[in-house]
Amino acid sequence: MERASGATEGMAMRLFDPQTQQWSVYAADNRNGFDPRPAIGAFKDGRFEGYSHEPWEGHYIFCRVIWSEITFTSFHWEQAFSADGGRTWEINWISDFSRQE
Repeated sequence: MERASGATEGMAMRLFDPQTQQWSVYAADNRNGFDPRPAIGAFKDGRFEGYSHEPWEGHYIFCRVIWSEITFTSFHWEQAFSADGGRTWEINWISDFSRQE
């Protein structure tokens, strides 16, 4: 991913807990290394919503990730940050994914 501050490379590992029915998403990138605090969330009514604390410019802020409009071949993804403890959200990344045929 290209940013104004330079390129970032990363990866995520998603783990499902069948007892809680929640997903834990762990992330790592070349700027912050491995973050042992996962985004945690669940699917409800065909939509996933997960929350985490993300490193941002030297401190941690709340992050919300939503997967919606999920079909067999596509889904909509968005990320938002909150610097005020979740009272307001700023969407900063939107992606629409589709399966290659």
